[in-house]
Amino acid sequence: MYHIPDFIGKSASFDFIQQLKQEIKWKQETLRFFGKSLLTPRLTAWYGDEGMSYSYSGLKLSPNIWTPALLEIKNMTEFATNCRFNSVLLNWYRNGNDSMGWHSDDEKELGLNPVIASVSLGAERIFRVREKLNHKNSFGIKLNNGSLLLMAGELQHHWQHCLPRSAKSQGDRINLTFRMIVA
Repeated sequence: MYHIPDFIGKSASFDFIQQLKQEIKWKQETLRFFGKSLLTPRLTAWYGDEGMSYSYSGLKLSPNIWTPALLEIKNMTEFATNCRFNSVLLNWYRNGNDSMGWHSDDEKELGLNPVIASVSLGAERIFRVREKLNHKNSFGIKLNNGSLLLMAGELQHHWQHCLPRSAKSQGDRINLTFRMIVA
């Protein structure tokens, strides 16, 4: 993991948030858990190069076409990480009640040791990480407005992460997780 807390400045972050709220095709997906249908506790969107479909939690997503704001953030992220990305999963956490449960980004489309570049815009939240085989071995990272978190190597094999609910979070947050679909 590599963390850059001030990857995007406050003014640019604010501008990106406004653009993304307006131009992204946001959806609230329905997931099936133990025979029940549940709405995801956040809004999501999938964008990328043509043909870069992605499946997770029983969903199969086909990419929307890149927007100018997404391409600008993608180019900045590729330059900072020296990695190439062909897709992005966006999550809009509208308040502290919106969340993401424990998981690893280990879907077959991401390849053996995926590189995930996570850009956070908006309200600060604590990103939790725990070891798969020993949940007591865990830690949190404060993801503030404009931060970049890079996850790479064997991290997804041995660790899980989540964004838990937060009573302290007052504002909304948009998270962009850039990925390389390989399969």
